[in-house]
Amino acid sequence: MSAEPLEIYLEEQDLGRGLREDVRAGLTSTPKWLPPKWFYDARGSELFEEITRLPEYYPTRAERAVLAEHADDVAELTGAKTLIELGSGSSEKTRLLLDAFTRHGELGTFVPLDVSVSALRQSTEQIAAEYPGLRVRGVVGDFTRQLDRLPTGGRRLVVFLGGTIGNLLPVERAEFLNSMRSALEAGDWLLIGTDLVKDPGVIVPAYDDAAGVTADFNRNVLRVINRELGANFDPESFRHVAVWDPEHEWVEMRLRAERPTRVRVLDLDVEFAAGEDLRTEISAKFRPEGIAAELAAAGFARQAFWTDPAGLFGVSLARAD
Repeated sequence: MSAEPLEIYLEEQDLGRGLREDVRAGLTSTPKWLPPKWFYDARGSELFEEITRLPEYYPTRAERAVLAEHADDVAELTGAKTLIELGSGSSEKTRLLLDAFTRHGELGTFVPLDVSVSALRQSTEQIAAEYPGLRVRGVVGDFTRQLDRLPTGGRRLVVFLGGTIGNLLPVERAEFLNSMRSALEAGDWLLIGTDLVKDPGVIVPAYDDAAGVTADFNRNVLRVINRELGANFDPESFRHVAVWDPEHEWVEMRLRAERPTRVRVLDLDVEFAAGEDLRTEISAKFRPEGIAAELAAAGFARQAFWTDPAGLFGVSLARAD
């Protein structure tokens, strides 16, 4: 069975408008910031896939270990008929869940949602070929904006992997989880991956690897802005920095100006002092009781919590009340 035609709710002009709005807001703020979603053009996606294979980058391996151990539990507990994946990318780890549901014979439809038309078209065709009995409906959309576009009906399981929820500020997380609950019916399920609080000596190298791949990935956001908005950033004049914030228990990725710099972007002249930081990502780390409380506040009751053997990464399974 071939994948169904993509359902597109996010057009190129929507992405362009969003980029302009974010760049204007972030570069005129104090301190300056940019959201991490603009890392991911084709080159950025390639770099991130490379990051996930680095020895320092434990989250992908740890989450995969959890799913390998507990995918059958997820299938048995939820009995889901429809699996929806947010920010699906290549859906590599999700295949562990698809395999488990195939063994249990319950799943009928897989719905990956992603902002990238090209990535989604490739992954949906591959999955449709690998799982010929499965209906595959790719949705092009932004999980912070298009949750109301999720297919309805049947017993649904929404999957949000990779610790991506940690890229949202606390108020953004609350808004996302509340929107997620509003999009679901009582009895539907949410499976969510969260990186856990641990020794910063383990965490920080995952965002500042010795080979410099993460540094190249971080600077890629400047290349995206140059290409899409005609800006004149010199990416090599910004140094990649990863900082652990113990108060908020998150890592901040920043780009630090090596010298005084003026950048022309949109109709702005943006000044950077030597040593000034541009924050490009936060990656919050969680405590098990904390994520349970955030889920409960949004109307989800956590039914299971699993970690990898080293306790690096947690996966929560919650039911919509």
